[in-house]
Amino acid sequence: MYKTVRMTLGLAALVGATAALADAQLNLGNEERVARLFAYPNNCNVICFRNWTLEQTVEHYLSQSVQRDGYPAAKVRVSRDNDQLYAKIQGVPSRYSRPLATLLDTGELAYQGARRLNSDGKWAYNWSLFLPLGMALENRRSIELLHFPPDYSLTQAQDYLRSNTTDRWATLLTFNGIPTEQTPAYQTIVDIAPIAAPASAGKELEGVYGYFKDYQVRMVRELTRTTSGTSLPMVAFGAPVRSWIEQQYGPKLDVLGLVSINPQAGQRVAVLGANHPSAIWYAADEKNHDGDQDQADQAGLKMMGQDLSAACWQAGMGRNPAASAQATLGACTQKWQVTAKKQTCELFYRTIRDMTSEQAGAKCNTGAVTRMLRDLKST
Repeated sequence: MYKTVRMTLGLAALVGATAALADAQLNLGNEERVARLFAYPNNCNVICFRNWTLEQTVEHYLSQSVQRDGYPAAKVRVSRDNDQLYAKIQGVPSRYSRPLATLLDTGELAYQGARRLNSDGKWAYNWSLFLPLGMALENRRSIELLHFPPDYSLTQAQDYLRSNTTDRWATLLTFNGIPTEQTPAYQTIVDIAPIAAPASAGKELEGVYGYFKDYQVRMVRELTRTTSGTSLPMVAFGAPVRSWIEQQYGPKLDVLGLVSINPQAGQRVAVLGANHPSAIWYAADEKNHDGDQDQADQAGLKMMGQDLSAACWQAGMGRNPAASAQATLGACTQKWQVTAKKQTCELFYRTIRDMTSEQAGAKCNTGAVTRMLRDLKST
């Protein structure tokens, strides 16, 4: 069973107190446009895994968005009039249609890039254009810049936030004080390659980023700014994404490196470099250390400290975007790589080595692991 959409009940109370709820309506466009922007049909190969109509598919993703935005009672209905499709969302502010329209208009830039990619003979048969549907559209806390969505998020889960990558990072956010039901507000994703592809396709996608430049920069610009004018913090995950930041905006970005970018004039966005959320399984695999389990554990412990520090920064800045980005990072690295490194150790053995709490605690008290922890701090 797939995880249900995590509803932000705390945000719902805030929304109810600050904005009158009404209805939002939007002309989504003609059937051809809506089908390409919602990757319809999501999972059909002669037999459909879920045999949904186009209207049902759109309703599914828009329902995810309104719940993740903190409107659990909102109702979504998509109707058709001749060749045009219309969305009506009851129980949200009327302005709610604006960020949805922006997302779909920006998605057209991704579609144009994908067409050029195909015309140049670089599109793979098992790729699908997949926009970040179902994200929080209004009540975002932070932005996650990633590489590409895995194909099963589209074909199996039909949930952009359902993947090993996003699930692990949500868990790290909860270790940093974010309630589980609120983690989607912190996980509004932009992928520099808006292509659902097999999880092993990273190398194949390295040559496609230039085709999506217009889409990428507009998504970063639109999602990092709020209606109040506040800039949201952003975490850049993995080497390809950190390199993209450097190529697009100038500053070099390392793991736990902190830079400021200007998506547009007058807008400054704090960006933190991080490991890819799934990289720890590779780093901690003894096969990648000539079978040496101690070396694998040491590499995993180091990366666990970095990942917890990055998630701590994201949580802190998401709660208070006006906070000092550098001071927040300093406090987070001090916590997870110095004062609480025993806890870092136990979380590594629990979540990566699948030990019980008792087993992890005992492991972190052994002499070999204690020696590893002395050298844990590394930024």
